[in-house]
Amino acid sequence: MKKSYDLAIIGSGPGGYVAAIRAAQLNLKVVVIEKKDLGGVCLNWGCIPTKSLLRTSEIYDYIKNSSHFGIDITQKNLNIDKIVKRSRDIAKKLSSGIEFLFKKNKVDLVYGSAKINKNKEIVINNNGDDIKNLFATNIIIATGAGPKKFKNSENFEKLDLWNYFDAMTPIKIPKSLGIIGSGAIGIEFASFYNSLGTNVEVFEMQSEILPNEDYEVSDFLRKNLSKKGVKFHLNASVADIKKKDNFELHFKNLKSEKNKILSFEKILVAIGIEGNINNLGLENTSIQIKNNQILTYEYGKTDESNIYAIGDVAGAPWLAHKASHEGIHCVEHIAGLKKANSEKLIIPSCVYSNPQVASIGLSENKAKSLELDIKVGKFPLSANGKALSLSESEGFIKIIFEEKTGQILGAHLVGVEVTELINSFSLAMKLEATELDIFSTIFPHPTISESIHESALDAYNKAIHI
Repeated sequence: MKKSYDLAIIGSGPGGYVAAIRAAQLNLKVVVIEKKDLGGVCLNWGCIPTKSLLRTSEIYDYIKNSSHFGIDITQKNLNIDKIVKRSRDIAKKLSSGIEFLFKKNKVDLVYGSAKINKNKEIVINNNGDDIKNLFATNIIIATGAGPKKFKNSENFEKLDLWNYFDAMTPIKIPKSLGIIGSGAIGIEFASFYNSLGTNVEVFEMQSEILPNEDYEVSDFLRKNLSKKGVKFHLNASVADIKKKDNFELHFKNLKSEKNKILSFEKILVAIGIEGNINNLGLENTSIQIKNNQILTYEYGKTDESNIYAIGDVAGAPWLAHKASHEGIHCVEHIAGLKKANSEKLIIPSCVYSNPQVASIGLSENKAKSLELDIKVGKFPLSANGKALSLSESEGFIKIIFEEKTGQILGAHLVGVEVTELINSFSLAMKLEATELDIFSTIFPHPTISESIHESALDAYNKAIHI
């Protein structure tokens, strides 16, 4: 007899496991099918372990500059094995935590590859040894996404290029590293390896790094990382990569039309990700695919009744917190909790380079392109007491308001621990706060968060400390 569930979730990443726990709380009978690692890419190979690596590079930067703090540290040795092991241990601990939460909430877990057949049953194959079928009234596809491959070369499969999995578990620190792409992944690894002493060069087709960020933030970060030794090639189209003693990277400057060749010990391809949609049996459904992502509507609905998709497999923005939120939203809809309409998500974005970047809402250029009347406030961390005491005074807080209403349209931050500050704007925008609400809020002193207050004041020519 086939096992039957109210809900089957394919994938246990931040979307899948959170959706499973919420569904269990709503008394649905739930099963999660996971191909490999509990927690998915984010927990095992993305969000969490990369932050562990970046924390190591941050501490190493402190050690190298310890004399600035009145501390004389002469020995500055790196142990790459221990650096990687710490990262992997943290991922393993959190993965085990999800297994505990599943047991606590009575969520069934099945390991194997899942495929939907013509009868809308899920066929689970565990390395060919154990094939089983199960039926679920509802299915959520939460299979995430994987790195795009560099296909400009005919032999790219044989080149042994790095993706983010490889960059996280190096056997040794490369002397030189070329990074193709300057999105969050490319910039975080550029920051990490540069701190550890690698000669890093980044290649970006657009005219600025982090192309989706506010132009002032991108410009500031590029100049900051350049001062630390990272070299950037903007408007650069990579034509080919050849493997000799080292890797030869052939690229063209799209403005000057000049062709160049540079040599690197390793090359990291960070040109983006695409949805994990292969071998799911989607051809047996009415689900529509666009740009390697599953096309979805409100609550994660697809074109196939009772099959939903959430997280990275359903398209941008490719963020763990967005996937978790979508998972809860989707499950509550399945459980019949009444909501007037689908929620408009206000999603913050973070880049954990050194310095960090965080943003939410409209950039200044985007607001202007929509012909909105805006006021822009900006406060430098060089005028913030806490930032100065930390010797982390590079960066700024920038807020964009709608002129007539005082509505917060966007916020863009670069500097120390700004990824911890962005939630203030998430909450403020969710509650539809205005400039007056920020003016009347008491921020503790001394904190970096005071810069939020000053930035709002600056937009209305009321700043105290600049």
